Amino acid sequence: MTNVTMTDGVSGCSLLDPPPTMDVHQGDCVNLRSDQGTFQVIGVDGEHNRCWVRRWPIEAKGGSPVFEISMQQIEPVAA
Repeated sequence: MTNVTMTDGVSGCSLLDPPPTMDVHQGDCVNLRSDQGTFQVIGVDGEHNRCWVRRWPIEAKGGSPVFEISMQQIEPVAA
């Protein structure tokens, strides 16, 4: 029994293609895929595809904690 690989008519993305990324800058507001709230980008590490965010608007008592998250877990603020 031979193993035949089809190359024509296959849809989807190539594993060699880089994952799509958002153009994110410090100060931008974004949504998290895992949370309904809005978050402000505090810092971006494009080399490691990570960023630091905090809930926006900043909480009145004690501020909003900053945490690191993968850029694949963020998306533009929904209109």
